[in-house]
Amino acid sequence: MEIYSVGNKLRIGLFGKSHAESIGCYIDGLPLGMEIDADGIARAMDLRRPKGGIGTPRREKDEVILEEGVIDGKVAGRVLIRIMNRNKDSSAYDGFNVTPRPGHADLPALIKFEGFEVAGGAQFSGRMTAPLVAAGAIAQQYLAAKGIRIAAYSKQIADVIDTEERTFEEMEASRSRKTRAADDALDARMEEAILKASADGDSVGGIVGCMAIGLPIGFGGIWFDALDVSVARMMFSIPAVKGVEFGKGFGLASMRGSESNDQYAVKDGRISALSNNMGGVCGGMSDGMPLTFSVAFKPTPSISKPQRTVNLREMRDDTVEIKGRHDPCIVPRAAAVVEAMAAIAIMDQDLSFQSDQ
Repeated sequence: MEIYSVGNKLRIGLFGKSHAESIGCYIDGLPLGMEIDADGIARAMDLRRPKGGIGTPRREKDEVILEEGVIDGKVAGRVLIRIMNRNKDSSAYDGFNVTPRPGHADLPALIKFEGFEVAGGAQFSGRMTAPLVAAGAIAQQYLAAKGIRIAAYSKQIADVIDTEERTFEEMEASRSRKTRAADDALDARMEEAILKASADGDSVGGIVGCMAIGLPIGFGGIWFDALDVSVARMMFSIPAVKGVEFGKGFGLASMRGSESNDQYAVKDGRISALSNNMGGVCGGMSDGMPLTFSVAFKPTPSISKPQRTVNLREMRDDTVEIKGRHDPCIVPRAAAVVEAMAAIAIMDQDLSFQSDQ
């Protein structure tokens, strides 16, 4: 069994494939005796689950099994999380080992790995994020005890953009669907864009916005272990992510320094910035402002429109039409994944680089 791992003092090891018997992850480095809230994990998994007609018809219960390392609800060693794949259908993937699907990992994987199994996207599938959401829920429980909280929401889907500057509370409300009438109207427009693409046999992408609050000034590592470096690495580990920006991101390129610099002031006896163009990170460390970043997701590559590809067996041009069960847009579900991956990165930063450890 091949395991893919990441982290310094908090090590996450991912294993399995989309159509294997199960998927899961190992978590090394959790504090011994830490209490695990199983209901909190279940709530995070529910946020990732496809909803209504805008998600994949593949419905998995995603019951999280804490197979090792948890005794009486407390961490007793390395934790093993396992999630069973009970609703598989590999028949829709017949032939893609010969005619690789555009936009998928099929072509490079088939060339690189002998005997690569295309079904479900194998280890490259978004299905692999399920155990990471469970691990991230545990990390969020650790961070919450330290006053650090994380929330993510759908910032853009196709050409429907949420132009508001969201507070943390508004992000949390958007995630839990406890929204205002204006937010409900925005959600309806986003859903309409997804359903229209799906009816056309197509797909759309979008942007997830995320914020972490409660990080003290100086939190995080530097250089190759900087806070933003570690968070960005985890974001780019999510399938379909093609861009990450912190604060104003690429918008900073068109500003002058007098506009972009987050100037400081003392408020209620504490140092605070007057703006947050940098997204809460300077020199790779927290400047005490909310950590804000946006994550761009490409349109789901599995579409039913005919597409050009190649026939690897006969080395000629060919076409492919993708059937089966696929999300026309993964952004609504991806918000839970972004939260989870951010939590894993920030918890590892806390364990690895804080002076009080």
